[in-house]
Amino acid sequence: HMGVFEKLKYNLISKGYTYRQLFWITGFLAFFISPIADNLTTALILSTVLITIEQKKKAFLVPGAINIVVAANAGGAWSPFGDITTLMAWTAGKGTFVDFLFLFPASIIGYLVTAFLLAKVVPNTVPETDLSKEKKPEVATGANIVIGLGIFTIFSAVMSHQVLHLPAMWGMMFGLSLLKLFDYSLKRKHGKGFGVFDSMAKIENNTLMFFFGILAAVGALYFIGWLSLAVIVYDPSVLGPTWSNIGVGFLSAIVDNVPVMSAVLKASPTMGLDQWMLVTLTAGVGGSMISFGSAAGVGVMGKLPGIYTFGAHMKYSWMIVIGYAVSCAVWYLQYQVMGIGA
Repeated sequence: HMGVFEKLKYNLISKGYTYRQLFWITGFLAFFISPIADNLTTALILSTVLITIEQKKKAFLVPGAINIVVAANAGGAWSPFGDITTLMAWTAGKGTFVDFLFLFPASIIGYLVTAFLLAKVVPNTVPETDLSKEKKPEVATGANIVIGLGIFTIFSAVMSHQVLHLPAMWGMMFGLSLLKLFDYSLKRKHGKGFGVFDSMAKIENNTLMFFFGILAAVGALYFIGWLSLAVIVYDPSVLGPTWSNIGVGFLSAIVDNVPVMSAVLKASPTMGLDQWMLVTLTAGVGGSMISFGSAAGVGVMGKLPGIYTFGAHMKYSWMIVIGYAVSCAVWYLQYQVMGIGA
């Protein structure tokens, strides 16, 4: 609404980058915006950039869309604010805010492996864009302050949870109240604000109802005792925690990572910090293996209908599986061998 992302989109289009350069730029933007803005929002914004740059060339759009989904999910895995699964693990007390940051090496290395493989199939030519049709956007008054308030809100949520031992929601609501006060001051000074409540009204209820329904279903399974039976796979005599948590990634790709993570948290198998970090990593990153395995993937399919499809995604899924395996290997080296973050 403030024109920040429109400005970003225009800058990417007007610089004359090749398809391959745009592939890497949008991927890195997704990876580093996702920890702050969340993976779904990031994927939706950057997939809009893709379709603005090119409407027909599937050789760029499909790998580019997959790259954004993988980057957004990988970026969200190491931040409690980047993915619902990580947020759930953090609010459940499975690790401190800093503990999740130690997943950064596994997240970025796994993403880079997948991106390197995907980049091989992206054309290295310059897109034919008619800049005369693109109007240069202007950033609205107060946009920088809104960005600063967003960062402060995240800091406030972390402090309320880690230091004051209050629900993180309180910190988020405090930040939202400051945003509303700033909106009020803009209306007083300039006669026009950005409408906090108008923006909130645009939240998709279908998405919220999906999460409410799926979490209620998981709660029902826990209530009747089925999740307690599933915990048996974590027993060392069966699969053990490491292989079970790696399997969670594949399951999250099929079922969606949110209900899978919810089920693991409800079942609450006895695990150390290192294993809780592994299941957070695998649930977040594993959702990328199938197009509908994460909210980011589903969102991008809606943005690029007929282009980014289940079939198009599966054509390159082996590249994502390799990146997933590398992420797990980096976790093993970091936590089990070197003892960093455990």
